[in-house]
Amino acid sequence: MNPLDFQALLDESVRIHGHLCPGQVLGVRMSMLGLKLAGVEDPKGKDRKSIIVFVEMDRCATDAVQSVTGCSLGHRTMKFMDYGKMAATFVNIKTNKAVRVLAKEDSKEEAKKYFPEIENKYAAQTEAYKIMSDKELFDCMEVTVNIKPEDMPGRPLSRIRCEICGEHVQDKRETTHNGKTVCKQCGGEGYYEVISNEQKLFY
Repeated sequence: MNPLDFQALLDESVRIHGHLCPGQVLGVRMSMLGLKLAGVEDPKGKDRKSIIVFVEMDRCATDAVQSVTGCSLGHRTMKFMDYGKMAATFVNIKTNKAVRVLAKEDSKEEAKKYFPEIENKYAAQTEAYKIMSDKELFDCMEVTVNIKPEDMPGRPLSRIRCEICGEHVQDKRETTHNGKTVCKQCGGEGYYEVISNEQKLFY
């Protein structure tokens, strides 16, 4: 099977994501285009160590990007940039070629013209996105991405102990607070507040 066969890729993405929606179609199309422009032919095979993807959205399309590219947070080949934009940047780390692909906002209106008989706008978008041209769906730009050594796949480059809570921090994610080397939580950048950390929580 051609590793970039649209329908097969869409079917697999839908299987993983759980349902078919416009975001799945956009994500698959976006990934196919981004990989092509970045010069990555077989992202899950011979080129699997050549690709890193930066996704700017935490929506359905992100699951499609992961499905098509094989990139993931666990492999450190997918980077989540919380920009709230329907966009992703595909980086060929062997050639340093990087391409950012952004879904056009007006493609939603264009989709209605393809299937005016479909009343449900999401259903119309789903079908239209399958056949619309890349130029109708996306804006593309060649970009430069500076990936730090500590952000690359592979074993952790550093591991330090927070001077306040004692938890360990990898890959230079520590910060400084009141002259101490600490984790982001203890440095005031945390996302949670501790209510209880008693052992009884395990029972």
